[in-house]
Amino acid sequence: MSEKTKRGESIINIASGIFQKYGFKKTTIDDIAEAAHKGKSSLYYYFKSKEEIFKAVIEKEAKSLKSVLTEIVNDPKLEPEEKFRKYVAVRMDQFKERINYYDALNNDYLSHYRFINKIREQHDKEEEQLITQILEEGVKKNKFDIPDTNIAAYAIIIAMKGLEIPIFFTKEIDNPEEKINHLLNILFYGISKK
Repeated sequence: MSEKTKRGESIINIASGIFQKYGFKKTTIDDIAEAAHKGKSSLYYYFKSKEEIFKAVIEKEAKSLKSVLTEIVNDPKLEPEEKFRKYVAVRMDQFKERINYYDALNNDYLSHYRFINKIREQHDKEEEQLITQILEEGVKKNKFDIPDTNIAAYAIIIAMKGLEIPIFFTKEIDNPEEKINHLLNILFYGISKK
């Protein structure tokens, strides 16, 4: 890794904390420069703008999240139901650690940035592929009875997104892990009395 790349990575790591603390809108280049112990002009050697730094932060968090989730999906030791439960639990937990990425996916203020919309589209596509992969494995192993895994994956993503705000940003949900587990039980076993 070149010295320029190392310094750029260092700025990204520092900026991540600043964006997490103040949010994209309130963070300034001066805030990042001060935290990095660099002059503002030094930052411009590595990045053209605050938006470019934020983009690098988001891309790093997205790559890290995808890696963690892909590892779960491809784990040969886990059965499809275990993979699915672990995927949902880890996904929710990882979003708490990747507040900048979560903010990029959900903050309407950021939607006018083209790179944010591309990241959102990519995230949705990748998530749908990962969940579909779990569901298809479950169907193949005769563990799940799902006529259309793509539609099921889409519905699951909507359900997970519906839990994100109450879990992360309000005190409305006590014991979120238990609530997620109940949601997963409904997804697996339905609400019909057998």
